[in-house]
Amino acid sequence: MRVLLVIDMQKESFPATLQRFDSSGVIQRINRLAASFRAKGDKIIYIQHDGTRENCYIPFTEGWELLSQLDVQSSDLIMAKTANDAFYQTNLKGLLQALSLEEVVITGCASDFCVDATVKSALSNDFPVTVISNGHTTADRPGLTAKQVVDHYNWIWQELSPTKSKIKVLDLDTYLQNN
Repeated sequence: MRVLLVIDMQKESFPATLQRFDSSGVIQRINRLAASFRAKGDKIIYIQHDGTRENCYIPFTEGWELLSQLDVQSSDLIMAKTANDAFYQTNLKGLLQALSLEEVVITGCASDFCVDATVKSALSNDFPVTVISNGHTTADRPGLTAKQVVDHYNWIWQELSPTKSKIKVLDLDTYLQNN
């Protein structure tokens, strides 16, 4: 069993006033990957940030909703989180442990916050991790373009020391060719 995590691809993450790197391409690639997972009977979990404590991403508001461009199906799971790390005080670890898990594949927004925290936590919890290198996005940061941030985090993840499991960073086409 493989599990695809789609992190924080919510309306509030993509306001008109904030340019995310290659957002339409990232959305398209997530949809392609999700279709491949469904076709093989694998699981898809959409992670939604609940920022009630920060007065943002308020559950059941329009900003909290998943992007309408995502092809979310009724068979997909949806899970809320309240911190950058999707494992923090959620049942994600238990859910993944209950499956005969071969791999956790990670995509989403923002590369340098929630995606990074979840990648590192998944690896620390000994799950085999694959990050889709062109399946995550972020915005420009002080001194760095969004593309530089994405490239930098792809490099960081490739260089992480493995735990009992391994981490791979692959672009979508390479991943689909091998799976």
